[in-house]
Amino acid sequence: MVGDARLSGRSGNEAGEAIDGKVEVVEVSKHPQATIADTDLSLADIERRRSRPLHWVAYFLGVLVAAIAPYWLGRLLAAHHTAQVVEFFSAFTPQGMAFLSWAATLIAFTCLGMAAVDSKRWLWRILFAFAFAFEQLIAGLSLLNLNFWYVTYVMYGDSSTVANAANLGIIAAGFALAVFAVVWVGLLVVIKKDSPLNVLTRSWVSFILFFVFEVAGLLVVLFGGLLGAV
Repeated sequence: MVGDARLSGRSGNEAGEAIDGKVEVVEVSKHPQATIADTDLSLADIERRRSRPLHWVAYFLGVLVAAIAPYWLGRLLAAHHTAQVVEFFSAFTPQGMAFLSWAATLIAFTCLGMAAVDSKRWLWRILFAFAFAFEQLIAGLSLLNLNFWYVTYVMYGDSSTVANAANLGIIAAGFALAVFAVVWVGLLVVIKKDSPLNVLTRSWVSFILFFVFEVAGLLVVLFGGLLGAV
């Protein structure tokens, strides 16, 4: 009882603690004063305000514009300024144009992946929008569609090989992403969490694997005979 009284008699930042049958004075942290004012907002309301939905609406509208406007502009230039577009294509070899379109698509995919991993930063989302717009412009100039090799020949004649190479670069990047996604999901399903192979599902390893598939897709286009086939 005496020990209880001595324990309860301490105040401030000191308190009594029984150690080996003896009461000793120890320092304790002082509970801080509340600095957040009382509010009627719930946690959901606070998170909703922090999410800034108007910013997201504006961003998605911007991505929609980036998907439509550059492609439409590219097709408009191809139809009404064909000579200038042909002159632009003549500055590239088919391999160079395939690499350019593949790189633009790859940068867009990479920025999108980084935006998913580093979701707190808007930089990657903005870079994705610009890279996506540039890729869509190339797709519009090269008249990308399901039977592009026929349309490009009608529009550009002998210069259609460069336009076809641009389309193949975009398709290669997209196909490589699809194959990577299937393989990555398969690894998530097959590999156990306690398996040493689970390292293959880590974010940095996934990015390396993604780039391996993308480079493989580019090599197939450059050296697989596809540039001469179309």
